[in-house]
Amino acid sequence: MILIKDNHIKAAGSITKAVASARTMTGALRIEVETRTLDEVREALAAKTDIIMLDNMPIDMMREAVKLINHQALVEASGNVTLDTVRAIAETGVDFISSGSLTHSAPAADISMKIK
Repeated sequence: MILIKDNHIKAAGSITKAVASARTMTGALRIEVETRTLDEVREALAAKTDIIMLDNMPIDMMREAVKLINHQALVEASGNVTLDTVRAIAETGVDFISSGSLTHSAPAADISMKIK
């Protein structure tokens, strides 16, 4: 699977070009594209993306994006996911919810082994 993020899109020039390049280079791997606006969602749909990530979208925009996608691709919600927002996000109809707070907010543990 390939994840195309905003920096990849910028380097390629567009979602369409990034997806086309990924398909040319990898063949049949599934492609997920990070989107932040409804226009980007439309472009990802037109590019026949397998999974569309809705990144840091407000709930109302997320709900609109899910309707727009209409089962043409799987939908992942990401960004600003907390225990307070996860239910509302799930109720938009997304297929997956990812949360970085599980890892970036976890306390570090020193598990190094020192040999003397």
